[in-house]
Amino acid sequence: MSQRRIFITGTAGFIGFHLARRLLAQGWRVHGYDGMTDYYDVRLKQRRHSMLAQNEAFAATEALLEDFDTLRAAVEDFQPDVIVHLAAQAGVRYSLENPRAYIEANIVGTFNVMECARAVPVQHLLMASTSSVYGANEEMPFRETDKADTPLTIYAATKKANEAMGHSYAHIYALPTTMFRFFTVYGPWGRPDMALFKFTRGIIEGTPIDIYNHGEMWRDFTYVDDLVEGIRLLIDTVPPLPGARGEALPGDSLSPAAPFRVVNIGNSEKVRLLDFIDAIEQETGRTALRNYLPMQPGDVPATWAEAGLIKALTGYRPHTPFREGVARFVAWYRDYYGA
Repeated sequence: MSQRRIFITGTAGFIGFHLARRLLAQGWRVHGYDGMTDYYDVRLKQRRHSMLAQNEAFAATEALLEDFDTLRAAVEDFQPDVIVHLAAQAGVRYSLENPRAYIEANIVGTFNVMECARAVPVQHLLMASTSSVYGANEEMPFRETDKADTPLTIYAATKKANEAMGHSYAHIYALPTTMFRFFTVYGPWGRPDMALFKFTRGIIEGTPIDIYNHGEMWRDFTYVDDLVEGIRLLIDTVPPLPGARGEALPGDSLSPAAPFRVVNIGNSEKVRLLDFIDAIEQETGRTALRNYLPMQPGDVPATWAEAGLIKALTGYRPHTPFREGVARFVAWYRDYYGA
């Protein structure tokens, strides 16, 4: 049996690194693609790539998604069976400062990825979306079949646009496509702009941490290993063509017009932000200097995933308790930074 080949965008990023490492350990050949932008410390990205490069089954191209010629050449040369598109301009709050970066990376970049996927063509295209697409929805837990027409930031709007773009390509080109909506992913090797990273750094260094909406926030914190396991299983859960389907699963988001599906990957547990901070204090043995602030524009008070569909499709659902995940992150942070 030949070695399976997967092309992953964003392999120097938080989630892409973890996914690539998991697949390499399982015997896949992985080609990574990453722009190495300076949105956060590039040294962290370089370290992730250097760790992956220790496996001879990994190779990478360092270029922007917007560079279509380079992206196309990398995909054509590698001839992947599957593409997982994780690279994006991330961050809800940064989208208030630099919205153009989101249009260029998330809209133009994703279009380029889809063009490459249909040209190969791949057996399955999987692309990252976000819980932010649920926007102003108030009924929780969020279900994949809920309307998601009220995004509150340009970041969320670009990801909702990616879902619509993905559906159109799945329909026109019979390209099996799965969009996964992530819910507040955290864990070792995370991004420095994320809440857990900033809180841990501030608490260890004794500097104030900003807590929005005076701490009255709830998030469905999802540990990165759980997320990666969900993606790995969804790779083999290919949406069928409309004419080749059996009985529909309850709550399935499978499109009636295309081999296209949206899947939540979340822990299905709504955790109060202040309890999350308490867990970091417990692991560090230090007390946070808390700077309580009002809600930021574009933010939402709560996210909470209904994860029944991924369970029905794969037999798996994320499950790591947040206190256990926080303990693993703090241990990694202390080791990496010598703190």
